Amino acid sequence: MKDQKKAYLFGLGAVACWSTVATAFKLSLGYFSPAQLLLVATISSLLLLLGMLAWQGKLTYLARYFHARPGYYLLLGLINPTLYYLVLFQAYDRLPAQQAQTLNYTWAITLTLLAVPFLGQKIRKQDWIAIVLGYLGAMVIATKGDLLSLDFEDPLGVALALFSTLLWAGYWILSARNQDDPLVALTLSFLLALPLVVLATALWSDFELTAWQGWVGAIYVGMFEMGFAFVMWLLAMRYAENTARISNLIFISPFASLLLLRFLVGEEIYPATLVGLSMIVAALLIQQLKVGAKRPHEQGSGTS
Repeated sequence: MKDQKKAYLFGLGAVACWSTVATAFKLSLGYFSPAQLLLVATISSLLLLLGMLAWQGKLTYLARYFHARPGYYLLLGLINPTLYYLVLFQAYDRLPAQQAQTLNYTWAITLTLLAVPFLGQKIRKQDWIAIVLGYLGAMVIATKGDLLSLDFEDPLGVALALFSTLLWAGYWILSARNQDDPLVALTLSFLLALPLVVLATALWSDFELTAWQGWVGAIYVGMFEMGFAFVMWLLAMRYAENTARISNLIFISPFASLLLLRFLVGEEIYPATLVGLSMIVAALLIQQLKVGAKRPHEQGSGTS
């Protein structure tokens, strides 16, 4: 049954989780490498998701879905969580969290571009405006406002943050027409990803996970960024009488996240970050204007 009040509560809960993860990423990376952080977070999230499926009596769906489309779910697991979070955590490791987070927030604009060749959708005039405005905002953030010089403090970090948007948008393109239970699908992709994450840790890091602070941060990331936030957002969409109103709650997240980065991490928030973020949010709001066909992200999840 629809219940807009419950939808708002679950939506705000998901947004609260997403607002804290940039801080959790940055603090955790002070103790764990990106691969180590991903390993502990993936295990934590997987245990949570398996527990939820057991409670719902859906564990048998995992084998059924895998046998039906093994290649598809292996590809999903390769993208999310493996490649997406490895790339995203590397970006956070190299850049101020405010830059990495805000650049990653352009994933919905990337999704609009990918939807043309892969989903056969057309780009509306307002989408072109949003694309230009959004990526201009990203450039303002990446150059700290010095657009004319195009002087990037860490070009590789910026490239990784933008590449993460391509991976995340690609994940949602692959998921757009998947009719399987979303919680089961996510759990299966994490289950299949775990050996890949272990291999990545062995190749690019090690298993010396001795810092308790890193464990606390990684478990938090796994439980809240990868687990509870996803489930709460699904519930918000299920209960929503008006999905657009719930979707707009997402825009609270990056501004709340900047406040947490300022007071918990101690990052000085650059004026260019606020300007660029405002441009990106304006671009995303322009995209949501109800003219023409809906985009996949208007029905989907939030952002990391």
